[in-house]
Parts: sequence; C-alpha cells; structure tokens
Amino acid sequence: MCVYGMEGPGGYQFVGRTLQMWNRYRQTAEFQQPWLLRFFDQVRFVQVSAEELQQIRQDFPLGKYPIRIEEGEFSLSTYQNFVAENQIDIQQFQQQRQSAFDEELARWRANGQFTFEQDEAVAEQQTQDELPEHTSAVDSPVSGSVWQVKVSEGQAVQAGDLLMVLESMKMEIEVHATESGCVSKVLKQQGAAITAGQTLVWIEHSVE
Repeated sequence: MCVYGMEGPGGYQFVGRTLQMWNRYRQTAEFQQPWLLRFFDQVRFVQVSAEELQQIRQDFPLGKYPIRIEEGEFSLSTYQNFVAENQIDIQQFQQQRQSAFDEELARWRANGQFTFEQDEAVAEQQTQDELPEHTSAVDSPVSGSVWQVKVSEGQAVQAGDLLMVLESMKMEIEVHATESGCVSKVLKQQGAAITAGQTLVWIEHSVE
C-alpha cells in the first residue's frame, strides 16, 4: 500500500483519504520528526464526513487533533502460519492477478505502447511537417496515450471545443481548441502513445 500525503493523482487504487503524512514546519506529539509513519506501521481507516476531514486536516498539523497510536508486536511465526493456512486462496488470487496482468500487457502490445520509441519517431516527423498556410497545430501538454478522439477531419470547431481526452498517470486530460476553424488533420488516434509537445490536431482557419 502507498499512503499519499494528501489527495492527488497517481498509479494506485485509492482506498481512502488521509490526513497529513508530513509536517516539516512544526513538532507535535505525533510529529517528533517531519514524517509520521515508520517501518512496519499499520494504517487503519475510520469513516468521517468530508466536512470532518477538512477540519482534521486543518487541526492535525497544529497538534490539535490527536490520533490513536498503539505499540504492537509482529510475530513472524504467526504470519508464516497464516500464510500456510491460506496458501490455496493466496495461490488462486495470485493466478487471477497474473492473468489480469497478462491481459493488460497484451492490450499494451496491441495498441502500440510497447513500440513507443517507434511511434514517437513517426509522431516527431508528423509534428515537423510544415503546416499549411492559415493552419495552427494543437499539441499534447503531457506524455501518455490518447483516450478519446472527439473530432473528425473536416469538422468545424470553435475556440474552447473539446478535441481529445488524453490519459496520463491515471488522469484524464482534456485538450481544447485554441482557435476556431476546421479540423484539417487528426494526427493521433485512440490508443496511440504520445509525448509532451507532439502535435495532435491541425486546425485550418477561415480567411476573410
């Protein structure tokens, strides 16, 4: 398990929201050093409302919200006995997890994410192609992949219209038209790998 200091994007499945894990500027009963957790600490979640959590986060770094910290022992023999008693269930889970990993790996190969450098070279060449007159390029702000393509070539768009949705670090990032015009070229399709700065769409402007 990975405990984030506060809410934020990342590659882990969220199971709960936490109070602060780091307190650089103040010592309290919980923060004798800047970090809260130590090796072998166990974290337990309790249910609170969103309003309570906001108040907790305001009070905790100031030493105004005490948390329950209990000393305990870890028994290696007890743990080993637990693993032995549940070996069948553990193996079934591991096989199911490996199967899911293999399926995801196959999808990565199918949509080209394992040929990222080759895709990057192709996209680099496309990006360097000379833009036609009265045409502007819309570039990717991040590295990741194309999650959804919302426009097609020949479609008229207005400044601010949604062109694509990208996926990066488990986040969906919208790419909008910076100017009004007509989509003259879509350079990256759904599932394609991208890097920051690569051109995604050409928009041709009308000439008065």
